[in-house]
Amino acid sequence: MQISKADQARANLDQWTQDAHENVLGIAEMLNVAAEQFEQDALIFIGPLQDYVSGLPLDEFEQDDWGTLHNDLASYVADVGIREHGAAWKVLDDGTLPRGFRYVIEGIARDGEASHVDPFDVAMEEFGNLPIQIARMLANAEVAIGANPLIWDGLQQLWLGASNASGHSCITPAPAPPE
Repeated sequence: MQISKADQARANLDQWTQDAHENVLGIAEMLNVAAEQFEQDALIFIGPLQDYVSGLPLDEFEQDDWGTLHNDLASYVADVGIREHGAAWKVLDDGTLPRGFRYVIEGIARDGEASHVDPFDVAMEEFGNLPIQIARMLANAEVAIGANPLIWDGLQQLWLGASNASGHSCITPAPAPPE
């Protein structure tokens, strides 16, 4: 009997989790955010990551560049879900994908039920709403998973006071979390 690709992914989930976290730590190091700081508060990375992606020449990106950025952003979305909301990586069967499964993070929503979000879908959605906004991306993941809104609450405070040099809001709002 042959093991399915999804079961193989489940068997290797600890390695997947470690690799995703190490990817985020590598990006943090590249952007001069100490691993110790990141481990204490994953949200400390929002500003440096935003500055980084805002400076990327997205109009010059090739397919490999988009793939790398997609993976990096999804890793960060997942890491925030894990570190700030107690989520964990899971493998879900998905017959709509050629490989037959997808990686998601699963956490407990405000209603007490288990809920999941695909960090790769969250990052991909951001590509369709350029410019990329890290805080919006994280807030969308919180809304999707039904987590207590750490990012959402912070964004509301920023919207009330944050503006750029021209006086315009620096942040495009994410959808309101469901009540």
